[in-house]
Amino acid sequence: MTSWTSADIPDQTGKTILITGANSGLGFRSALALARSGAQVILGCRNPAKAAEALTEVKGAATAAEPFAVPLDLADLSSVAAAADEVARRVDRLDVLMNNAGVMAIPRHETADGFEAQFGTNHLGHFALTGRLLPLLLTAPAPRVVVTSSQAHRIGRMRWEDPHGRTRYRKWPAYGQSKLSNLLFMFELDRRARAEGANLLAAAAHPGYAATHLQAAAYETSGNRLMTRIMGFANSVVAQSDAHGAWPQLYAATMADVRSGAYYGPRGPFEMRGHPTVVRPTAAARRPADSQRLWELSERETGVTYTWH
Repeated sequence: MTSWTSADIPDQTGKTILITGANSGLGFRSALALARSGAQVILGCRNPAKAAEALTEVKGAATAAEPFAVPLDLADLSSVAAAADEVARRVDRLDVLMNNAGVMAIPRHETADGFEAQFGTNHLGHFALTGRLLPLLLTAPAPRVVVTSSQAHRIGRMRWEDPHGRTRYRKWPAYGQSKLSNLLFMFELDRRARAEGANLLAAAAHPGYAATHLQAAAYETSGNRLMTRIMGFANSVVAQSDAHGAWPQLYAATMADVRSGAYYGPRGPFEMRGHPTVVRPTAAARRPADSQRLWELSERETGVTYTWH
């Protein structure tokens, strides 16, 4: 694993992989790499124009089954349900679900269903999507769910009394809560799959500091031009590329030695950049009681329950 790159992805011919947020950043780079490796890639994207542009490039990289895009807005549970239905109509199984899409440190607003946007998009939308796609995943011989978290989970604290920040909202702690939720979800998904005897692998990954539009978007939405420029400069000088940032989630999605319940990230200093390796989440991310509590909250909020048989 010490020098692994996306060039080392094993042949994915015959596999179908859905990637959320596949029109840019880590999702787009993952889509390209997996299409080159023979997978049929499904691009789950909110913006139709950007989805069409990305799909053209991914089609050009594909070496086997033709990729396609499905409309998916994780901030709208009706869109999540429609996307899952469309995927089920078009493929007979799903080998890998990469829960990659997300928003970061944005001013407070609510999703179509009244959720705080970061918690609603980054966690609840993916919780609902995974649950609706679970029957399709369990049809595959060795299905995987890969959740993209972040080093920001380290600042995350679950605000059980007010997860949607209705009484007090700070954008960075809210982002940290959503990324902590990603890991709590992954650990509980792994636990439940094992308890049900399901052959489902659940893993998580983070990109370190990768140059994507996510950082600048955090300040663009609030109109902070100075910080937007600073983040753009930092991306060009300090960050690794988005293609390299995608390596940990690609490793988790494809390699035979990946363990269910494992977390992958860059092996460089402070996990900021480098080749993928197993990394350790915070103690807050590894509390079984919190994982179960978040799962139950997520079921109540989304109305989605997981059917294992």
